[in-house]
This record gives sequence, C-alpha cells and structure tokens, in this order.
Amino acid sequence: MKGKMKAINILIGSVVLGAMLLSACSDKEKKEAAVQVKSTVKYTCPMHPQILEDHPGSCPICGMTLVKKSGQASEGAGISLNTVLQPVNSSVISNINAIVPEQKEVPTEILASGYLDFDSRTFNNIASRFSGRIEKLYIKYAFQEIHRGQRIFDIYSPDIVTAQQDLIYLTKNSAQETGLINAAKQKLLLQGMTDEQVNQVIKTGKPFYSLPVYSQYDGHVHDMPHSQMAGAATTEPPSDLTDNLPLAIKEGMYVEKGQNLFNVVNPHMLWAIIKIDRLAAGGLKLNQAVKITLRDAPGRAIVAKVNFIEPALRDGDKTISIRIYLDNMDHSLKVNSFVKAEIQIGQVSGIWIPHAAVIDLGKTKVVWLKRGASFQARQVITGTVNGNEVQITKGLATTDSLAANAQYLTDSESFIKTKGDE
Repeated sequence: MKGKMKAINILIGSVVLGAMLLSACSDKEKKEAAVQVKSTVKYTCPMHPQILEDHPGSCPICGMTLVKKSGQASEGAGISLNTVLQPVNSSVISNINAIVPEQKEVPTEILASGYLDFDSRTFNNIASRFSGRIEKLYIKYAFQEIHRGQRIFDIYSPDIVTAQQDLIYLTKNSAQETGLINAAKQKLLLQGMTDEQVNQVIKTGKPFYSLPVYSQYDGHVHDMPHSQMAGAATTEPPSDLTDNLPLAIKEGMYVEKGQNLFNVVNPHMLWAIIKIDRLAAGGLKLNQAVKITLRDAPGRAIVAKVNFIEPALRDGDKTISIRIYLDNMDHSLKVNSFVKAEIQIGQVSGIWIPHAAVIDLGKTKVVWLKRGASFQARQVITGTVNGNEVQITKGLATTDSLAANAQYLTDSESFIKTKGDE
C-alpha cells in the first residue's frame, strides 16, 4: 500500500513539473516574439540615415533627436558606435567619392601673374651735404630726366660760406702754411664743392654765396616721401614712387645736412614681380625659363629667366614672390603694368592627386584617408602644382584611398584650430 502511494506521488510531481516546464517555454516564446516584434522598430537620424538604434535618443554625430524607422537595418547600420563617436577633428563619416593617388611623370609648368616695377638696385639718393636754403631749383617735376653732371639746384649755406672765407684768408695771409691751406680745401671738397669751384674761390678771392649742386647720376627724378623729407637721412628707397607728382622740394625751403632730396631711378632697368602659389614653389629654381606676356601689349611675349626667389613669406600672403630682371632701353615697358608668366619646370615624377584633395591649413597640408566607412585626416608634404594636380612628396602611397574633396569634409572649426596649431 505504501509503495502504491509513493508511485502516485511521483506521478503527480512529474505532471506538475511538466506543466511548469511547458508554461516556462510558452513564456519564453512569447518574450522572444515580443523582442522580435520590438526589434523591427528602429530609430534613425533625419540628417544621418546611416545611424540606426533600437531605442530612442540623440544622434551621436549632430545631436538631433532620433526618429522611428520601420523595417530592417540597412547596410550602413553596421557602423560601430566607437566609429561615429570619434572626434570630428580627426575622423569624419561620409559617403563622398574616394580616389587613389597615381604614380606618374607629368610635364609641368607654373602659370602666375604679377606686375612691373622699377629695379630698386638702380635707386640713387641725392642728399644735401650741408644745411642751407634752396635758392634756385632746376628740377621742376617728378620723372624729369637728368644726367650725370647736370646742375640740379643752387643752395645758400652759411657754413660753406664761412669755410670758403677761411680758405681765402689763409691763402692771402698765410701762404706758407700749406698744410692748413690743403686742410681747408679738403674740407670744402668733402662738403660737396668741386675742384674747379675751390680753385675759383682761391683765384678770385670771393666765396660762392649761392653754391651750385650737380647730379652724380643718370636717370629719372622721383620725389622723396614727406616722412623722409622731414626726418634724418635714410638709405631706404621710396615705398611708392608715383604718389607725389608735385615735388616736395621748393625754392626758398631750408634743408638739413644729410637730408635726402631726390631719388634718381634708371628707367632702362625694370623687374617683373611674379606671385607664385606656395604649393607650386617646390619645383621652382633659379634661371628657369620664363615667358612673360603683357595685358597692355597683346601678342607680345618676353622670354627671360627667374633671377631671384624671395626667401621669406609675407604675413597673410599665401604666395611667394619671384623677380625677373628686364631691359627697358626703348621705354616700351611701363611700371605697374599687369603681366602673366609661364614657367616651364620640366618633367616631374612622383605621386599625384587632384588639387581639391588637399587642404592647406597654413603650417600643414592635410588629406582625408578612407578607413572603412569613415575618413581620417593625415598630414602630407606637397611638391609641384600642375594645373588641377599636386605632387605629394611625403605622406601617401599609391595603395591609399582618399577623399576626392578635402574641403568638403573639413568643415569643423575645431579641426582647423587643432591642425593649424600643431
């Protein structure tokens, strides 16, 4: 009897356990079904459809509120959260077209523009060797042509008159004091008088009260800036030779010893100042052939060479200046004329990419390398620029893939600040 009761209890326990298991399985199936139904509801960003989440929230890229999207996740939803949360100053998610650098040899030339200016190597200043008053001025206007030995003005100087009177006194009363006489003569010569004028003073016994001054140079006269007229002597040429057409020096004006009065420029020697993009300057060398055309003279071309490459950059200027020396014996070239230059720099072999794929941040140049679904910034060193292509000398290989338009991706202020300050 006891054995039968025990068997019945075991049977009842088995039935209860089976019922519990069936109930648990049923609950699990219901939950899985609920999860499956729930998983069909996704949340995405209106601006970045590649972002898909299974819960509400904010876009990890732009911060916009996610909205519901029905259906299965697209291929772009496989992007990991770590990828989209990378800093915007080093990585960007985009579907922009990618390109591959090319290893090739390119015949290159530099196209640039500039203007004509006076060759400052020909600048010569005419300064007053003594203080005094301008009695007579023979130069009447700016750009007037003068020649060596031409009389340019007469000046009255009390100091020179006194020095002449000392010489006259010594020659009349102390003719045996040859040392003193020679010293007095030398003083006048050093102050600007000629041998002929000094001998005339000795011969006539009369000083020059109005002393003529002669030019030592050939060229065109340019007025000195007013800032130099009123100050001390300076060896710097005028910054702008065309500002002051009326001469600042007038008859009756007093001038100081050492004061610059005029600048004499040789109009037969000019130079073309050409502005070259810094990206193209890497292939530039001295003595390279240059073809110059003038807007004022269509059809005319001047063949010259690169004579000077400025070694310094100017603040705020993204170009480098070069100088090309030109002869202007027939005066056909005019200062400040606009010119264009073509500089042939030969065949350049290397890795080339489109110019748009590089962005210049001042101190550094950057491209965007493709890494899966995102682009990462990389610093590169550029060489020659040829039209819409730029040579990469360091930082890229032909196996790399990069964004075709670097400017399109570089829209973050924090990126520019971070990269530019490195």
